Amino acid sequence: MSVEAQRAPQLKPSPRGRFPVGLTLAVLICEMILVALGSWQVQRMAWKQSILTQVAALRSAPPRPLAPVLERAAQGASVAYTRVTLDCPGLAQAPYLEVYSVREGVAGTRLVSACRLADGPYRSILVDRGFVADYISARPSIDPASLVPMTITGVLRAPDPPGLFAPVNDPAGRLWYWRDTAAMAVALHAAGPAPVFVAAENSTNPGWRALSPAPIPEDIPNNHFAYALTWFGLAVALAAVYLAMLFRRRGPP
Repeated sequence: MSVEAQRAPQLKPSPRGRFPVGLTLAVLICEMILVALGSWQVQRMAWKQSILTQVAALRSAPPRPLAPVLERAAQGASVAYTRVTLDCPGLAQAPYLEVYSVREGVAGTRLVSACRLADGPYRSILVDRGFVADYISARPSIDPASLVPMTITGVLRAPDPPGLFAPVNDPAGRLWYWRDTAAMAVALHAAGPAPVFVAAENSTNPGWRALSPAPIPEDIPNNHFAYALTWFGLAVALAAVYLAMLFRRRGPP
């Protein structure tokens, strides 16, 4: 062998048989995350289906007096999506707060007032009077002393928790971004508020059509099954790619 050949660097064989520990750990972590996301979507699908079932039952359910329903709520029972009826004197001219909302792709606000209760475990309850589009600047007149009789029928709703990126409510302002029943009751000077609110079905201002009652969304999507398939599919695809890489790595050069 020549001197040049002896001095030439010797190439080491490729470590094809070595097990990729680091890569395997990374894949396992990704698989756990993907499976967890898929399982969470399955749980959300069951939760959404339960809501859709309750909403479907509302269409034919007769309204019930509010006081006995709130008695159940005070005992810890879930009363969301129960159809009720109640008297709210002066509601048409009651003070209100505005909660940001979007309905059928149109931005606007929902007017929320407090209704005093004559009996039951709570002294007041918040009433979602309906939706007003942003392009309408007019608002109902306010007269706190008004006691004009009004009976409303509506659906009890539990306040939704704020989203991750929801703006912070400003109790000093009139525009709110999510329903905080306790803080909104304080802003409206409503004592002893119920933990749920009433979304009115009938108009609280019959002479002002701009205020549109909207107790529940017309079309509640339930796409969680497709989301679950997506996450589980990604988990299967990642496992297939990893196994293919592993077999290729352990194969002959």
